[in-house]
Amino acid sequence: MLEEIVVSARRKLENLQQTPVSVSALGENQLDRLQATDIGDLQNSVPGLTIHVGDASNVVAYIRGVGQIDSLAFADPGVGIYLDDVYLGRAQGAFLDVYDVDRIEVLRGPQGTLYGRNTIGGAIKYVSKQPDNVFAGRVEATVGDYGQRRVKAGLNVPIVEGKLFAKAAVAYDGRDGYATNLATGKSDGDKKSLSFRLGVRWLATDALTVDLSFDQSEDNSDTSRTPNRETSVFGIVPASDNPREVDADFNDLNRLKTRGWSGRVTYDLSDTTSFKSISAYREMNYDTHLDLDATALPLFGVFVDEGQDQFSQELQLSHTAASGWSLITGLYYFTEHDVTMSGIFGPAIAFISNSLNDQTNKSYAAYSQLDYPVNDRLSLTLGLRYTYETKDFARIQEFYGADTPMVPVLGTGARVTDFSVNANWSSLSPKAGLDYKLSDNNFLYASVSKGFKSGGFDGRSNSANQAVPYNPETMWAYEVGSKNTLLDGRMSVNLAAFYNDYKNLQLSSFVADQNGNFSALFTNAGAASIKGLELELKVRPTEALSLNAAVNFTDAHYSEYIGPGGVDISHERKLVNTPKWTLFLAGDYEIPFASGATLGLHGDIAYRSKTYPTVSSSEILAQPGYAVANAEIRYSSPNETWQIYAGMKNITDKAYRTHGFDLSDSLGYQLAYYGAPRTWSAGVVYRF
Repeated sequence: MLEEIVVSARRKLENLQQTPVSVSALGENQLDRLQATDIGDLQNSVPGLTIHVGDASNVVAYIRGVGQIDSLAFADPGVGIYLDDVYLGRAQGAFLDVYDVDRIEVLRGPQGTLYGRNTIGGAIKYVSKQPDNVFAGRVEATVGDYGQRRVKAGLNVPIVEGKLFAKAAVAYDGRDGYATNLATGKSDGDKKSLSFRLGVRWLATDALTVDLSFDQSEDNSDTSRTPNRETSVFGIVPASDNPREVDADFNDLNRLKTRGWSGRVTYDLSDTTSFKSISAYREMNYDTHLDLDATALPLFGVFVDEGQDQFSQELQLSHTAASGWSLITGLYYFTEHDVTMSGIFGPAIAFISNSLNDQTNKSYAAYSQLDYPVNDRLSLTLGLRYTYETKDFARIQEFYGADTPMVPVLGTGARVTDFSVNANWSSLSPKAGLDYKLSDNNFLYASVSKGFKSGGFDGRSNSANQAVPYNPETMWAYEVGSKNTLLDGRMSVNLAAFYNDYKNLQLSSFVADQNGNFSALFTNAGAASIKGLELELKVRPTEALSLNAAVNFTDAHYSEYIGPGGVDISHERKLVNTPKWTLFLAGDYEIPFASGATLGLHGDIAYRSKTYPTVSSSEILAQPGYAVANAEIRYSSPNETWQIYAGMKNITDKAYRTHGFDLSDSLGYQLAYYGAPRTWSAGVVYRF
């Protein structure tokens, strides 16, 4: 039979096949078979999901055509990333490495009722392993090409039998870059990441549980990642003909450090009522040099030095009545302070700038969701969230002479920008749904919900007059679905159809101003219509063979896009990171031995149709449809005490674009970032 999957998508533990929302869940074993080292490796196996690392170590996540590509701090994400129920406010630091994981859940569609800020597209929930009453550990070591070396270790220790437990996990992930910098002869875009996580669980009484955790991650790479020249730069340097070769003179720095603690207190007021408090503090520091001319000349380097901290507090009350109805209600508070110093270093074109953006965000929310069984088969869901948000934004910008040293000091140049602004927004986000049990194994549901994403200020504004607040995004989402367990538990078929009415899309683009100079815009595009179908299929035809498939069809288009000059250009644009088709097929075959050992064979292939990675819908940067195949073989000793494995990703060595910059209107060239090439790895796992 298929393994039963339990998720917490609705803030309570439920069988995935009886949860009336579109959610995919991947446990530790499945993530191992997918050779997942970071959350970007989820992309192919989850329908409608696009997720990769952006130009500035930021996570770029889109679900069903909704997300955000801009890496600067003023642009909020459209898909919420959660680490153990704690929302990660910035895109930097949210591209999580996979270690110490129990499961990762991907919720598709707006999650406005039960979740925190900016989940208009969906939510990705990273659920780490919790301390328990069993002494156990796991050690894994991996080597591979491009100098790959990874070590992961975890230990769970009962301190006081039945009362106090602790766990610790550590991971190191290092490799050389996937491209060679022809200007230096060294690799470009390497990784040197060290992470650890500590946790303590205290069962103070039969009713009171206290969970404390601390985590830290630090990447001290030698270089940042340089894009590939897809066109000639200034007519001086020709386009590159090899995506694995770059030229860079400004890629010598890339530091990213995150840390945070959280405290979760759960108190059972009675057998039917529970109170939960989740307190969390996090901070992030990011410092980098990015070569955005992709040449060995000092034309267009970008430096960023960002510091961010956040605090969140959630109070939640859950009640389940004897008659079957349940209610989750709560209060949520989030505050964030981000200070970013960034600028352009282009002495060869006599353009050097530095700016300081100082932003404080506050969010207040109250929410409630009721699940009410009308009868034995039919249930009603009603939810509502009220959100109030404020943003205070200040910006200073200075220009400098061509002989100014790299990373000029503020206060020594010609000040052209100095302003501060503030604004606030509020929203009601309702949800209504019905689900109907045709039988114990067949489940239907329908829902309508509203998503909300905060407004803000363009962090590249040159004056207070330009710093007019852009509007919040809103989306009404309609969905019907069916979840079915067939063949006596050996097969599951989940279907969903959705329609999204999307308003005030927040889009980032690079254009020429009225004088023909470089200008960056962050504006509301207008409206879009997104509709589609999804299929998730799992089947175990024999005890040895398991098959998985995921299919997504999305028909998305702008219904309004007011461009420069007030002209509607909706017919000229395609939604970012929204392929019409995504297909995934995976197979696992397990060969048993008389000793109790097994040999597991895994293979998967994924296809994505034509995708536009930039707002401009550049055909030069558009990625045509492509397929990527992966495979792994794994030997497991009896009881899986030892495992030895070897795997290969991107077997055909397909070169495909994931991210890009269209600077053709202003600077006259276009750049693209590529996904990882073919890689192999081999490793060993020991459990005790």
